[in-house]
Amino acid sequence: MTQFILASQSPRRKTLLEWAELPFEIIVSESNEDYPANMPIEEVPVFIARNKAIAVKEKITSDSATLNSKCIIAADTVVVLEEVIIGKPVDKYDAIATLQKLSGRVHQVITGVVLLYDGNEITFSETTQVEFHTLTQEQIEFYVENYKPYDKAGAYAIQEWIGVIGIKSIQGDFYNVMGLPVSKLIQKIKQLEIN
Repeated sequence: MTQFILASQSPRRKTLLEWAELPFEIIVSESNEDYPANMPIEEVPVFIARNKAIAVKEKITSDSATLNSKCIIAADTVVVLEEVIIGKPVDKYDAIATLQKLSGRVHQVITGVVLLYDGNEITFSETTQVEFHTLTQEQIEFYVENYKPYDKAGAYAIQEWIGVIGIKSIQGDFYNVMGLPVSKLIQKIKQLEIN
């Protein structure tokens, strides 16, 4: 069975691919996550995901049999509030400040995905609207202290406590907010005619 390579260390993406029952292994390689200052926001996560995919492709190029028989899946997720990308928090205080900004407001979660297989490339993105209830300072500090969301764009994970008690509504793919729009990914994989 053809294997897939997940070019990500994200435990959420790993879990989602496991739920989809795709046979995969994880290979990661350092890549640049900078992007051109004038790039439209909706293109940013695809740009970064492509860099991740290319870095892994270059890492395994020495084994051409591996390269040709495996599909590389790379993804990047950004949180956007009022046309501004909110990255991963640098520390506790940044995480608290980020959640204060998101409290009581609607933001977008955009995940860009790149598939590389046998010389073909498919790229797509998915956007989900997320609205938070107004969060108390106590709730925000409790979450940051106990869940330490420093590796998460927007300083939160929808599947954790903050999502259960704090999210008022979502419009779009729930799993996209976790980091990978799995249903759309499976549809795109079908287009590659992988056996």
